[in-house]
Amino acid sequence: MAGKAVEPEQIPLEELDAAYAAIMREIVASGVAPHYAELARTLGVEPMRTKAVIARIIDLTPGWMHPGTDWIASFPPFNNQPTQYRVSVDGEQRWFAQCGFEALACRWLFGGRTVRVDAPCLLGGEPLRIEMQDEEILSIDPPTMVGYTRSPVGGDAANRPFR
Repeated sequence: MAGKAVEPEQIPLEELDAAYAAIMREIVASGVAPHYAELARTLGVEPMRTKAVIARIIDLTPGWMHPGTDWIASFPPFNNQPTQYRVSVDGEQRWFAQCGFEALACRWLFGGRTVRVDAPCLLGGEPLRIEMQDEEILSIDPPTMVGYTRSPVGGDAANRPFR
C-alpha cells in the first residue's frame, strides 16, 4: 500500500531522533544499515514516511545515500559500503568507518568493548592499527601515526592547535 508523500522538513524532531537511534542500533548490531522498508517495520510507520525520515536525517548529517538508490551508503561514523577503514569489535570485523577520523568515534558506540581499526596508510600503503576501549587508547601501530584532513576542524583558525 503506497502512502501519501511526506515533506521531510515537516517531520517532528522526536521522529527523527527515534529513526536515527534505530538506524544506529541496527548498524552496531549487524554492521549494516537497514533499508527504509525494514526500518519502517521497526518504527511502526509506513515505508514512504520512513523513506522521507531517512532523507531528512541524511540532509542533517554528513551521511549520504548510494547514488541512484534508496540505500544508506554512509551513516557516520559508519559506512554501509566497505572502505579501507575496517572496524573490529572484540576481534570481530563487521563494520567499516566513513573515514579515518570517524573511525575513532566508533568506540563510543561499543562501551566497554575493545574496538580496533585497521587501515592502510593512504600515502605509503603500510598497515595502520589503533585499538581503543572507551576513552583509552590501548595501542597504536606505528606509534607515530598521525591524521590529516583538508577540512578545517577544531573551531576557528585562530584557536586551532595546528593550522
